[in-house]
Amino acid sequence: MLPVFGKRDIREITSPEILVLLRRLEDRGIIDTAHRVMNYCSQIFRYAVATGRAERDPTADLRGALQPLKSKHRAAITEPAKIQQLLRAMDAFDGTYIVKCGLWFSAYTFVRPGEIRQAEWKEFNLEDAEWKISEKKMKMRRPHIVPLAKQVIELLESLKPLTGHGTYVFPSLRSSKGTQPMSENTILYALRRMGFSDDEMCAHGFRGMASTRLNEQGWHPDVIERQLAHVERNSVRAAYNHAEYLPERRKMMQTWADYLDSLKAQ
Repeated sequence: MLPVFGKRDIREITSPEILVLLRRLEDRGIIDTAHRVMNYCSQIFRYAVATGRAERDPTADLRGALQPLKSKHRAAITEPAKIQQLLRAMDAFDGTYIVKCGLWFSAYTFVRPGEIRQAEWKEFNLEDAEWKISEKKMKMRRPHIVPLAKQVIELLESLKPLTGHGTYVFPSLRSSKGTQPMSENTILYALRRMGFSDDEMCAHGFRGMASTRLNEQGWHPDVIERQLAHVERNSVRAAYNHAEYLPERRKMMQTWADYLDSLKAQ
């Protein structure tokens, strides 16, 4: 966007010009990126309208112009034998210790990858064994509490000397001061490095893995869904339920971590 429109007066940018940029992305086969870029453009134009810098958002004329997004299957390993292979591969991972911790943190907490990347030290209370994520960082814009198993506490304590001086628990490998979060593809590349293909496992797959196994183990679906931070259909109730089922969730998260450890050790 910036090389094409960065020096232009925003009032002069037209819908056909934006579409040319989006078509270039479509021609490269990155349909999802084209949709994201159009959304970013729309946000900028709407801000310009709100602040008197433009009269309208020209992206409104492009609705339906892009190829539709195809729903993506989130690759996840769910069979115990294959989960065991994954955990053993993670244990033997020869990349950086921070990335290795990111893999295990993903498995233990099954929080969305973006929320893990953005995790800040100030959000964690290790004494209370809780990670409190603000609504600003959550996909559903609801605050979320993640009970921390003993294994996660130990992992964080081992990371503290390495990244505790900075903002982020899992900083970018290029950020010596810890002021930038880990790249969105770091965990994915680690999985590929360990030999797991696109069809087998992705960074988001830790959520599917946990959801499948926890449901099969008999945990109450509402407890699992609340821990996955899936949105509550009742919007009024959703504003107050981020701590709902917290005692059950604490027990479930510790049992889940113990299950993973026992599976790896078998």
